[in-house]
This record gives sequence, C-alpha cells and structure tokens, in this order.
Amino acid sequence: MELNKYQELALRTMSDIKNDPEQSLVNGALGLTGEAGEVADIIKKHQFHGHDLDVQELKKELGDVLWYIACCASALNIDLNEIGVANIEKLKERYPNGFTKEDSLNRKE
Repeated sequence: MELNKYQELALRTMSDIKNDPEQSLVNGALGLTGEAGEVADIIKKHQFHGHDLDVQELKKELGDVLWYIACCASALNIDLNEIGVANIEKLKERYPNGFTKEDSLNRKE
C-alpha cells in the first residue's frame, strides 16, 4: 500500500480531534510512545523471558505505531510520502555508502 493512501484511510478512523491539529498531535505523540512500548515489550519477552517471538502480534503493534505516525503527520499537514522521502535523503547523506559503524561514530549532526 502506498503511504499517502494509508494515511488517507487511517484518517477515517481518527476521532473528532482530527479537526483540532494540536489535540491530534498530542494524541498521536502519546499513542506513538505507548504503541512503541508494546513493540518493545513483545521483543523484551522474547529476548529475556523465553517467549516465542509472536510475529503476528508484533505486526499488529507495528501497524498501530504507523497509525499514530499518520495521526501526527496529519496534524502537521505533512503526508507520509514526504516523511519517507525526507528520511531516505537524510540517511543517504549520513551514510552515502550504506551504514558503517565508523560513519556512525563520526557522523555530522
């Protein structure tokens, strides 16, 4: 699915606060941290508690992370494609030949 199409469809399920960018941004940021914590918890339980890695549950939680990213982006009137392109450009500049530990240690902020 194309990122902007996802964002458009995700907006359909956002509450009425989507008409209030400030509230939508706060909701998105708080939801994002909560869902990222759920992703981390699944991985923690796998790594340290002996649980099987529940890939299907992880997939659901990563989808929730994406939903909240779409919420934040929409509140800022930015489309997800724009965010994706900007991130790839930043990474190309930071790691022009792909990631290396040396480049990471000596990167310019």
